[in-house]
Amino acid sequence: MNFRTDLAVEAVEVLDSHKIKGITQQEKNLGSLKIIKVSIKTDEAAKKIGKLKGEYITIELPTLTDNAQDINEKVETISEQIRYLLPKNGLIFVVGLGNESITPDALGPRTIKSILATRHITKEIARSTGLEALRGVAAIAPGVLGQTGIEVSEIIQSIIKKINPVGLIVVDALASMQASRLGTTIQICNTGISPGSGVGNSRPGLNEKTMGVPVIGVGVPTVVDAQTLAKDILKLSENSYNERLNDKTMPSGEPMIVTPREIDLLIERASKLLAMSINSALQPEFSIEEIMSLV
Repeated sequence: MNFRTDLAVEAVEVLDSHKIKGITQQEKNLGSLKIIKVSIKTDEAAKKIGKLKGEYITIELPTLTDNAQDINEKVETISEQIRYLLPKNGLIFVVGLGNESITPDALGPRTIKSILATRHITKEIARSTGLEALRGVAAIAPGVLGQTGIEVSEIIQSIIKKINPVGLIVVDALASMQASRLGTTIQICNTGISPGSGVGNSRPGLNEKTMGVPVIGVGVPTVVDAQTLAKDILKLSENSYNERLNDKTMPSGEPMIVTPREIDLLIERASKLLAMSINSALQPEFSIEEIMSLV
């Protein structure tokens, strides 16, 4: 079996990337946060690690469910990393993926509720209100295939053709290999995202190749695959994962996922933190307090 993770930093740990040419990793600490940058530079390395070629930025922070302090510090650090991958100028389209009715999958839609959308603000209104420095932003939570009967990729492609953004920011829940990473990790990448990957229901990918514009993926791990969690707890290798354990983690023949008991609080705080960070990254001329008042 394959132990599933959406985090490049975990894939690197499993495969020992130091032995794979074409992968570099850098780490630095900023206050209570740790930033790990993984660069996958060759097609061969991407194939071996099971991730698209590109830049992956992982931010490790104190658990969101226990620590609500130093919000401004977190927002500044996260927004700086998002801004690093963004096109400098032009309209940005922010998309929140997921099903709001399923709490572990609600990160994207909840984040969109606090995104500062500005595309509708005309230049005349902006001048008269002192908001000339606002960058154009459009935002949507398109739902999921089971709700709309339309693939998310189809909805987004249609809107991109209409509004012509220079870039796309996609927010979604992710899956981790380790329970300790739930609510303590943020991944930002320039390789896009696979809708539904966090809850084991992957749909067609959203990336620069499929969307026609640069795509930045932003996500927080909210679930662990039950098989992967068992492997992590028991310290099993893939070869030693036996059939009996497989039956225990898939009692109905379908994979199960595990999420924290405090998932409601995790989603609430993670969505607000991501929204503030994305807003700050998109509107660098405004303070966090000014952005919050506009939202």
